[in-house]
Amino acid sequence: MAETQFIDTPQGRRIAYHYTEGQGPCVVFLGGLKSDMMGTKAVFLEDWAQREGRAFLRFDYSGHGESSGSFTEGCIGDWHEDTLAAVEQLTEGPLVIVGSSMGGWQALLLARAMPERIAGLVGIAAAPDFTEDGYWANFSEGQKQILAEVGQVELPSDYMEPYIITKRMIEDGRDRLVLRTPLDLPFPVRLLQGTADTAVSTATAVKLLDHAQSPDMRLTLVKDADHRFSDETCLALITDAVKDVSGGR
Repeated sequence: MAETQFIDTPQGRRIAYHYTEGQGPCVVFLGGLKSDMMGTKAVFLEDWAQREGRAFLRFDYSGHGESSGSFTEGCIGDWHEDTLAAVEQLTEGPLVIVGSSMGGWQALLLARAMPERIAGLVGIAAAPDFTEDGYWANFSEGQKQILAEVGQVELPSDYMEPYIITKRMIEDGRDRLVLRTPLDLPFPVRLLQGTADTAVSTATAVKLLDHAQSPDMRLTLVKDADHRFSDETCLALITDAVKDVSGGR
């Protein structure tokens, strides 16, 4: 495997990445909350891109993987800035964005920031607005009080160690919501969602499908697939979706 490379963002954060040269549109993988670029889906897509001669980028947000900073220092806006920096410094021309979980929200923020560069978007258990609709909406009054007084709360996870959710993450998330105002996605969009996902519900996928405007937007539900969406069948669906929004390539 190639050696990890690094860039510095305008905000002074150091971002780790792997970039594969190839033909476009460049496929950019955006990982989930507390995930890193060594995850199954990211590495699988890179292998596929290399076989197909496709340009491909995967990277770690600040506070994730090999990038600088700690997770509890970060928020949705910081990771959006990291995404912008990676895309602007490392890629040229049209992009196909693949966003997993929180990366699905990041993909939508990127599409809102630079729609002219997006050729297509694939969301895998996309989780737009989850800090507000998932965390805040389900916090007890006691948790809200702890957040206000201590500045963070600890939440259990079905997939890794507990999440530390900070007051800054909640407040910043409110400035990044995409499901409260019109969301124009003027390119093909494919949403993939497992029905056994305990982190992101099928209702979230349907809400995004109903809310966004796109000339070609489809949702595929996979019975019994969980949030990882990483078995052989699911990985094949991801590459099919990437090829689909890339015009069959």
